[in-house]
Amino acid sequence: MPVVTLYWDELERLTGADRETILKRLPMLGCDIERVEDDHVDVEFFPNRPDLYSVEGVARALRGFLGIEKGLKSYSTVKGDWKITVEESVLSVRPRIVGCVVKGIEMTDEVIRSLMEVQEDLHWTIGRNRRKMAIGVHDLSKVYFPLRYTAVDASFSFIPLDFDRKMTVAEILEKHPKGKAYSFILEGKDRYPMIIDSKNEVISFPPIINAEKTRVTENTRDLFIDVTGFDENVDRAIAILACMLADRGGRIESVEVIYPDRREIAPNLDVRFMELDIEEVNSLLGLSLSPDEIKDALEKMRFSCEVLDDKLKVGIPPYRADIMHEWDVIEDVAIGYGYENITPEIPPTLTFGKTHPWNDLRSLAKEIMIGLGFTEVITFTLTNEAVMYEKMRRKGEPWKDYVPVMHPLTTEHTILRTSLLPKLLELLSYNKHHEMPQMVFEVGDVVVNTKNRLHLAACITHSRANFSEIRSYVQAVMREFDLSWEVRESDDDAFIDGRRGEIVVNDKSVGVFGEIHPEVLEAFELTMPVSAFELDLSSIFDTGELL
Repeated sequence: MPVVTLYWDELERLTGADRETILKRLPMLGCDIERVEDDHVDVEFFPNRPDLYSVEGVARALRGFLGIEKGLKSYSTVKGDWKITVEESVLSVRPRIVGCVVKGIEMTDEVIRSLMEVQEDLHWTIGRNRRKMAIGVHDLSKVYFPLRYTAVDASFSFIPLDFDRKMTVAEILEKHPKGKAYSFILEGKDRYPMIIDSKNEVISFPPIINAEKTRVTENTRDLFIDVTGFDENVDRAIAILACMLADRGGRIESVEVIYPDRREIAPNLDVRFMELDIEEVNSLLGLSLSPDEIKDALEKMRFSCEVLDDKLKVGIPPYRADIMHEWDVIEDVAIGYGYENITPEIPPTLTFGKTHPWNDLRSLAKEIMIGLGFTEVITFTLTNEAVMYEKMRRKGEPWKDYVPVMHPLTTEHTILRTSLLPKLLELLSYNKHHEMPQMVFEVGDVVVNTKNRLHLAACITHSRANFSEIRSYVQAVMREFDLSWEVRESDDDAFIDGRRGEIVVNDKSVGVFGEIHPEVLEAFELTMPVSAFELDLSSIFDTGELL
């Protein structure tokens, strides 16, 4: 979660409240105070409130919460003669762009600092590290409209921010600090987004870096802000920034974005409206608030509210990107009313929780393995067919043996694991340069034929790892579990024929152990012998199904 640094001099000035009051009431808005210093306070806000990532946003919220300035604050834009043309070539690369012009703002050190901090926090949160949304801030006096939003090839060049010479797109991605940090976003592309002004000069290479020519300084008075990306997050970001700068006295002018098939005006600072059912508010909160009490709570949270019989018409500020459902507004009713005013009650039905049998079994298995000198590891539940079956010399069918992921994000994570052993071998391959011997184990869930199972697996690798060694550990584990067991010949092709055994309890096969087959070792690029075992604990112990 983002930690925002709020300096006392500007926070007290913008809020109109003293330090003691702010410290007492700020956590009730939904945040954690990390540290309090003489000149500032560091506050950790939840990711669902990006409007609070700046001192302006926090001051706005506190003024309402403290009753200094309640109700909806109105924001508006002046129709500007600023245009951006979006070309067909960029639609397949980074298709969305919005912008706004901010005039008459004094770019003091605190304004520049606040703007830079909120920009980076928005990049990290709703921008998903610039993947979904990226912001560019420019000195308007150096930007010549109309602008073109287009795509260029890797040989295209301009002077990027913090450099004094032209660099090609390829050079920026390889050598510029921002290029190296964010080149992964454009990986695999042969065309790159670029914002170019009417003088045919670059102002921005989103989402990587701005051009040096539009650098913002303390002499800047008017700003142009662009936001590029893929979805509604660009609109949320521009609204938050526009409201923030309007609170600093800036005049917001709209920008027209001309797409091949439509025209849009940004930013959209219109108030959205939502209806609340008074009975549902009280039902969800467990309270009996009157319409006027609900209205007062909402106005403290900077909403507008009109009582309409048994309904409430609620006006939502343009910067509240987190309000998507009536329940989001009802949560703010609780905050505005004050959690400290809600009397805690013991539930009428008293129950006592206990650990699930699987967790008890898991804890016992960990204790046994650690006692035997193994190191616990935790691997991903998602894997792929190559690791789980091909490399292990095993066969599996979708849904019969394993559960495939419907829309996998990568080829590395296409199925749910059905065994722990392949993931342990994969882990050993990543750590083969470390000192030998290596003894690792994992106890965790697998999904076989759409059913969750609890497994325990362990691997030993060193130059003399063999069948006898792993058998002795299996024997020790079964003894600690107080189980009678026997060994049968195994046909598991992941192990060497003649050096593998099936673990049998109550005439039922519950696991396998032995020396890993050389072809499996080669598939995982392992150079040392590996002996291993895997137990299906849920087949041995009556622990019920894990939901």
